[in-house]
Parts: sequence; structure tokens; C-alpha cells
Amino acid sequence: MENKNNSGAIFKNSKKTNEKQPDYQGTVNVNGKEMQVSLWIKEAKNGNKYFSASFQEPFKKANQTVTYDNKFRIDSKDDMPF
Repeated sequence: MENKNNSGAIFKNSKKTNEKQPDYQGTVNVNGKEMQVSLWIKEAKNGNKYFSASFQEPFKKANQTVTYDNKFRIDSKDDMPF
């Protein structure tokens, strides 16, 4: 799902198996950059509930192709900068 600029969608995490995993997850588009958002329901000392949030770049699956620029390629031990 592609989000419009400065918008997104967050859904309940139906696959949560432990407390460290987020209660809600989704993606947002902030100033043209796609970000993954995770939310945890927390409770303050005074009893008020709130969301704790984490934002990160979307996870890239291992089977996705990554290309590298060869201009930084090092061919032998002698070329090592350290």
C-alpha cells in the first residue's frame, strides 16, 4: 500500500507473541520518505495510557536485489586502507 505524502496507516499487530513486540504497526510517508512505525500501549505512573512510538526505514527482505557501485571495489589485501 502506498501512502500519500504526510499520511499513513497503522494496524493492530495480530502476530504479537511477546511484550517486546509492538501492539500496532504500519507505514507512513513523511515528506516523501516511506517509514515503518511501531506503537506500544504504555501506562504512565498516574494511570494515563499513551502510545510509545518507534520509526525506522522499512525492512528489506534478503531476496531483494542490492546493487553496488564498483568505484569503491578493493581487489586485494594490498589495496586495504588499514
